Amino acid sequence: MRNRIFAVLAIAVLAGGSLAYGTYNFMQAAPAQAASMATQPVVVAAADLQLGAALTKDDLQIVAFPQGSVPEGTFAETSDLIGRGLIVPMVKNEPVLGAKLASKEAGAGLPPVIPEGMRAVSVRVNEVVGVAGYVLPGNRVDVVATASPTESRSDMTSKVVLSNVQVLTAGTRMEQGQDDNKPTQVTVVTLLVDPESAERLALASTEGKIQLALRNPLDQGAPVTPGIRTAGLLGGKPLAAAPAGPRVTRARRPEAKPQVEAAPAPAPLPSVEIIRGDKRSVEVIK
Repeated sequence: MRNRIFAVLAIAVLAGGSLAYGTYNFMQAAPAQAASMATQPVVVAAADLQLGAALTKDDLQIVAFPQGSVPEGTFAETSDLIGRGLIVPMVKNEPVLGAKLASKEAGAGLPPVIPEGMRAVSVRVNEVVGVAGYVLPGNRVDVVATASPTESRSDMTSKVVLSNVQVLTAGTRMEQGQDDNKPTQVTVVTLLVDPESAERLALASTEGKIQLALRNPLDQGAPVTPGIRTAGLLGGKPLAAAPAGPRVTRARRPEAKPQVEAAPAPAPLPSVEIIRGDKRSVEVIK
């Protein structure tokens, strides 16, 4: 009985081993079938690229995108992009689109970045005016001017003269620090303004002092402020808002009051001095 059980167990082990061995050989002999997918070449940025940069061969690379998922306006050859300038910053592996490039005739640098009807105006700043170096390209700032409309220091006034202005460049370079990605100290800031604002900015930087106030990029408001003088800073009343229009007032003539003549003083009555021993008295004769 015991020999029969061992025989059945041995047959089962041999059968299982033979089946496993045969399955393994079959899988090894079967040809590998790789899944194939149609792709399309797309030119992308090979590194982080800054505003105004002229594209070179080292700045670009070609990657395969799944066909049907390629954004519109992409390029398949890097030769079509060499020498063209960027009008927006780009990050690594971002597809290069025609809307992000200046025209071939415009070249690279700052001029192609300026939209039609706008002007780029540079102002000299220091570490304090430039918000300790945190004013970077793409930021939004307010321009606060401090000047006196007269020669008197008591009329010295600070007021926001420009609001929500875009920063084009900061310092001698058009990018942040490449090593540690930290803001660099600025000496010159270039702002994007319209011609009228360019006049205000030039006058403010020439006749007085300017200060840049860094804004939150999501804050699009432009509150109107009356400005403040030294008296208001030290506890006095701030400047009142400018009236809507000139107000003309006429001086009123004072009303004539009737003159009352004073009555003449009555004439004094005659009197007699009477001496009685060492006493004197005056008697009025009526």
